Amino acid sequence: MDWLISLATFLVNEILSQPAYLIGLITAAGLIALKKTAGQVVGGALKATLGFLLIGAGAGLVVSSLAPLGGMIQGATGAQGVIPTNEAIVGIAQAQFGARVAWLMILGFAVALVLARFTPLRYVFLTGHHMLFMATLLTMVLATSGRSSVSVVVVGGLLLGILLVAMPAFAHPWTKRITGNNSIAIGHFGTAGYILSGAAGQLVGRRSRSTEDMKLPEGLRFLRDSMVATALSMVLIYVIMSLAYLAKAGRATAFKAFAAEGGSAATDLGNYVMQSVMQGLQFGIAVAVILFGVRTILGELVPAFQGIAGKLVPGAVPSLDAPIVFPYAQNAVLIGFLASFLGGLVSLGLLTWIGHPAFGLALVLPGLVPHFFTGGAAGVYGNATGGRRGAVVGAFLNGVLITFLPALLLKVLGAFGKENTTFGDADFGWFGTLLGNAAKAGATGGTIAMPAIGAVLLGAAILFQKRVVDTGWDPGARRDALLPRQAPAPAGPATAVVRTHAKIAPPPGAPTPPPPPEGS
Repeated sequence: MDWLISLATFLVNEILSQPAYLIGLITAAGLIALKKTAGQVVGGALKATLGFLLIGAGAGLVVSSLAPLGGMIQGATGAQGVIPTNEAIVGIAQAQFGARVAWLMILGFAVALVLARFTPLRYVFLTGHHMLFMATLLTMVLATSGRSSVSVVVVGGLLLGILLVAMPAFAHPWTKRITGNNSIAIGHFGTAGYILSGAAGQLVGRRSRSTEDMKLPEGLRFLRDSMVATALSMVLIYVIMSLAYLAKAGRATAFKAFAAEGGSAATDLGNYVMQSVMQGLQFGIAVAVILFGVRTILGELVPAFQGIAGKLVPGAVPSLDAPIVFPYAQNAVLIGFLASFLGGLVSLGLLTWIGHPAFGLALVLPGLVPHFFTGGAAGVYGNATGGRRGAVVGAFLNGVLITFLPALLLKVLGAFGKENTTFGDADFGWFGTLLGNAAKAGATGGTIAMPAIGAVLLGAAILFQKRVVDTGWDPGARRDALLPRQAPAPAGPATAVVRTHAKIAPPPGAPTPPPPPEGS
């Protein structure tokens, strides 16, 4: 039995939880199904793997560049509380539940493939680390409610499999609005925030222009380069917060802000300020690396996926990590990050004023990493349906969501609720809270309630897929009709009148929809 546990642990920790390997294998399988040559299979798989490694490298740079800023904000404001970090809480739980997490994740992925094959929810979730995170959350909630190991794995695996196909379906109308076609779906457990952002954009931004169409004065035209705009914005934020931290904490403490993780403490005020500038520039580099990685993976994975669709899951759509939408609206990513972080600060104030004293909710500090990735993606979703106003309002609401939901989640995690960290993204919060409260219904009640939750979620997703996604509903159609139209070009009798900003222009290397069938 030990060798089975070791094998399961190896598969989860070394392959299934490594998105780059998983994507490379999927790409290779697709290219083999398309009967490509050995060289094309190897080359395509390697490029897809390298693309995801580039995304990971960029994400690591983001985390490194944001870490000192988080400490400065906490030191400058004096806020104390829980900082949501998925990796941290997963690491804590793995020590106690590692084997159960491994088996639950394997079963969940198998269930998801079966559901994708035999239901209308033809989504294959390829974000391996988020599968691991959700498997860990489900294990924690089920195990702390007193259920046996077998029950934890079976019930948790079924629920995980349902989530892996249901959540991409619920977000898909808004995802198609961003990409312009059905080639990719979102495979990230911040889905509730993205749907909320897209819906908010529909309400507030019907006549608002796209974030990608900002008209700048001639002297500021250089800001149209997203890498430059992102780096400059972060430099300003870093310098302002570093000076605020210096004023609050004093030189002796503030000068050590950059000494963590191999850095060196500032020697004087000038060196301290320039270290802040360098951190902002590093953030701009990190975003550029992520965007390049996304373009690389899109160019290899989507064509290869056609082979898988024809063999294992006909009509399958790959569900990918949140940064996959970043290149479609790069200005919206930065706007979304800032708006989401602002939403987190406002929500922290509400928790301090009302939530903590009245309901005993933990104070959830706005973690910069979840606010960047989920807030940036929420900005893209909000922009797709509501332009600039949609990006700001939608991402702000995402920030509220990923502050209050972790506070509620901590109430159902038992001993893990006393840790100084928890899960950060929206879907972990609402689903974990729902499941945790169902588990409190007792052995019999919980055993009935938790599978019922999964059945309702699966049924709702199938109904949504048939009634909404498959009918081609466009959440931004009304906005398109309200936006001003371009005047027709003076020459050419076949020139059509085109609405401006109806769709976000796809980035280089993005997938294009297949050509219409002959005779259409």
